[in-house]
Amino acid sequence: VLETTYGSLRVLNIERNGNIIYTYKDNKGNAVFGLYDCQTRQNEHLYTFEKDMQAVSCSVNSERTVLAASFIQYTTEGVKNDLQPGSKCLTLLVEIHPVNNVKVLKAVDSCIWVQFLYPQAESHLLPQNHLLLISEEKYIERFHIQITREDGDRVVIRNSSHLPRDRLAEDFVWAQWDLSEQRLYYIERKESRSILKCIQFRADESFNLMFEMPLDIPLTGLRFKLVNFGYDYRQDREKLCNQPSLCIFTNHTGSLCMCYSPKSDSQEEITYSVFYLHKGYRKTFTAAPGSADSQVTNGITFLNLGYFVAVYSPGHFLHLLNIQHPDLVCHSLFLTGNNKIAAVLPPSPLQSLPGSLVLDCYSGKVYRVTLDQSYLLRFLWNARLDCERMAALHCILSCSQDPGFPEEQIIQWISEHVSACHSFDLIQEFLIASSYWSVYAELDDVGMLLQYSSVLTWNTEIPGIKFTTEELPLPLMKVYGLKGYWAKLNSNLEYIKYTKPHLHYHNSVVRREWHNLISEERTGKRRSTMYVRNILENAMKVISSMETRTLEPRLIPFLQEEDRHQRLLTGLMVSELRDHLLRHLQGVEKKKIEQMVLDYISKLLDLIWCLLETSWRKHSMHPLVLHLNSHCSAADFEVFHLMTRILDAASSLCLPLPPGFHSLHTILGVHCLPLYSLLHYIDNGVLLLTETAVTRLMKDLDNSEKNEQLKFSIIVRLPPLIGQKVCRLWDHPMSSNIISRNHVARLLKNYRKEPRNSMIDKSSFPVEFLPLNYFIEILMGLESSNQALYGFEGHDNVDAEFVEEASLKHTTMLLGL
Repeated sequence: VLETTYGSLRVLNIERNGNIIYTYKDNKGNAVFGLYDCQTRQNEHLYTFEKDMQAVSCSVNSERTVLAASFIQYTTEGVKNDLQPGSKCLTLLVEIHPVNNVKVLKAVDSCIWVQFLYPQAESHLLPQNHLLLISEEKYIERFHIQITREDGDRVVIRNSSHLPRDRLAEDFVWAQWDLSEQRLYYIERKESRSILKCIQFRADESFNLMFEMPLDIPLTGLRFKLVNFGYDYRQDREKLCNQPSLCIFTNHTGSLCMCYSPKSDSQEEITYSVFYLHKGYRKTFTAAPGSADSQVTNGITFLNLGYFVAVYSPGHFLHLLNIQHPDLVCHSLFLTGNNKIAAVLPPSPLQSLPGSLVLDCYSGKVYRVTLDQSYLLRFLWNARLDCERMAALHCILSCSQDPGFPEEQIIQWISEHVSACHSFDLIQEFLIASSYWSVYAELDDVGMLLQYSSVLTWNTEIPGIKFTTEELPLPLMKVYGLKGYWAKLNSNLEYIKYTKPHLHYHNSVVRREWHNLISEERTGKRRSTMYVRNILENAMKVISSMETRTLEPRLIPFLQEEDRHQRLLTGLMVSELRDHLLRHLQGVEKKKIEQMVLDYISKLLDLIWCLLETSWRKHSMHPLVLHLNSHCSAADFEVFHLMTRILDAASSLCLPLPPGFHSLHTILGVHCLPLYSLLHYIDNGVLLLTETAVTRLMKDLDNSEKNEQLKFSIIVRLPPLIGQKVCRLWDHPMSSNIISRNHVARLLKNYRKEPRNSMIDKSSFPVEFLPLNYFIEILMGLESSNQALYGFEGHDNVDAEFVEEASLKHTTMLLGL
């Protein structure tokens, strides 16, 4: 509204609470100062100077009782001095509650910028105000302003003629104000060296020099530059684009990035560097414009987007750099002018402000920049390159805690594109990254301990951009006993300094222990009962957590069978991951870590379930029923194919699967594959013959010639314990033969030949066949002498007579009688 009424409106500053200070000329040519309250969305008049003065900088204290402003004076009435060195800069301090005295702080030939310090909270009002004064003569001072109240609410500056001050910095060439965290970054020039320093202002009115770090970058074109101290109208807008650009970004996770773009005369490429100071290296990128005939005319802008830093060249490219995990270039999204997203911001010089705000230096408009989840999702569907799919997936998953996060659409895209990526396993990447982000918001420190990506190296070139990597010296911290952001930054630096290799959790120990447990069970060895019970209890906690996530009935039946092997793997992963986090997060409550581990693993299993649910719902809204006597449908085959890809992805990372996964997979395999392919899958360990799956197969299939061949092929591949149980379910001579063989093998296991009476009572046998009669008599003797070996578990009808009958039937079949 103000902009349409007053064409001269300009944004001067944005304070810590988000309030915007602006100025414009009224109808009389007076300089009017106003404030836009971002909470109430109302405009408030601050002060009017009844002179035609050009404001350079302005700031108001948190109570809105004192205004500081600097102006360029005119040499003669109504005639500007065109910013020649002889121009006078006037810095004023004004009592505005109510409007009262005006004090001159500075009247010098060089330009001055002003900035009030704000307390940590609005309710914590300081006994005195503090004002930063930044001079073009390359020094920074802090003024102490004592405020008193007279005659009720009238605010007066005490002893205004002698305000105490501190000199904070000298001989600097660049400075940046972080309004949200009340930090001052600046670069000092000492001889031929450039040193980056940072001052943190505290709530108790003190301040500390937090760190310093030498910089090895050419600052020849950077004579004097300020960032976030308001927009300097005196700089020619065209020249602004050709100046070196440098800014620093932080976020609550302890990241510290410095972005730098040197002055360049090249119209064919853009070079910029990102110093990941919290990681100990920098990457220097060289990017080509979006099209062959385009030229770089507007320079580049760096924008802070939380977990990402955006490098924006209007009309040319947009580079979303992952600052949490910058090691691999594939986790950052590079879009050229051919993509619409690379042209969504104004095509004019932009200034990045804290809180993901950006100031359009031409129009004076302030924008809030965020990642558009819906656009990223559309981009994901249309992406053709693996690097674009990888980066877009990570960009959108970083928004997983935001309202309206489209997880269902992402899962649908994954389920339909499992074979689309050739440079990495899409399912692995989705499972690892989604599980990571599901718990990252609970505890930032966990980011150093959990695996972020399934990809460890990336050698594929990113079209349109090249980069180099150089190691950096780490910032030298000057303060100890740190808290908040500084503690996390120091933790990151300590991690880089002393941790080789990285501490990311991986399942190598789980894989080894899991295989040992399964091997011991097969050979009859047993671990401590308490040890195995604790592992299975861990798995039960995960399954209970999954059941609480499942609010609506699912179409695919998981969690309905024991599946001991998967429960062992799940429980082992809970135990190992919990121990890993407890070992490295010593200041965090054990209960919180245990819950985080359950959330992480149950999320991983739930994602697998959701992938299969989405694939099934695409074809059918009815529950998937485990019957083998129906025809194979397109839905059956698609779910089977997806399950095979999931199994391959999970097996290589030793990730658990939902209990019942292998049974469903095997049943679908019987349903979808010809016999030779089915047996090939079984022999190579792709399909596991679980008791549930084989039981269903024996019950549902009749004894046709084709099914007999299938059943026999399955039975001979079963582990002994399952095979003994399953044979009971198949009423067939071949089954009786197998049962008999197993019974005889058990009886004769410890048999020692003893002298026997050679006379046999032939009348006790239905058939006179001496070898068989003699053998059966031996079995009967063993059965009577060792009742513990009499029959199989609960099946008393298996005895020597059963063996005799099965032998005769088998012999009859062999002889064709």
